[in-house]
Amino acid sequence: MTLESYRISFTSGSLYHRESVKLAELYPSYGDWERVSAHALRDNVLQARTESTAKRTCREVIARLKTLNGSEVSFLVEANHQDQAHLLWVAVCRLYRFVADFAVEVLHERFVAMKLDLSFEDFDAFYNRKSEWHSELDNASASTRDKLRQVLFRMLREAGLLAKDKTISAILPSPRLVELLRQNNPDEFFYFPVHESDIRGMSV
Repeated sequence: MTLESYRISFTSGSLYHRESVKLAELYPSYGDWERVSAHALRDNVLQARTESTAKRTCREVIARLKTLNGSEVSFLVEANHQDQAHLLWVAVCRLYRFVADFAVEVLHERFVAMKLDLSFEDFDAFYNRKSEWHSELDNASASTRDKLRQVLFRMLREAGLLAKDKTISAILPSPRLVELLRQNNPDEFFYFPVHESDIRGMSV
């Protein structure tokens, strides 16, 4: 059986909350992510210290934003900070199936099993299990593996899904976000530490 390769290029950065919202705010004026990128780089919208950093950040953020549909982009601009963070977590999961699988198979499963601690060892066990089927993981250097773990845990904290003491934080998505996810793919609720009973029947 041939499995789709994991993209593991998220070895730097974070959830890019501020940067994502800034670029999403530009989208209605251009209607095209390449033009948004050109504008952002020309005017240094992301306030990067160097041109190379600006290009790298812009490329990564727009790759994530491209996973969102028009309604979701509009919601990202209008939503409160918490909803924005939750939607950006969904975008990361859509772009990186490695993160999505970790969210479903480790984060969500531990939460529903009432195992609310999440350790680096849990990541390592997941990584080792997946590396048996994914050569891109098996062949990655130890430093790459460490960076993936570091960035993933940082994004979990920034998304409000993990406390500083590495305790999983239960969340309750807003009714509007619930509706957007339900319209797109209800399975994406499993990217979060939520109980299905808590979101069933929610509507705007």
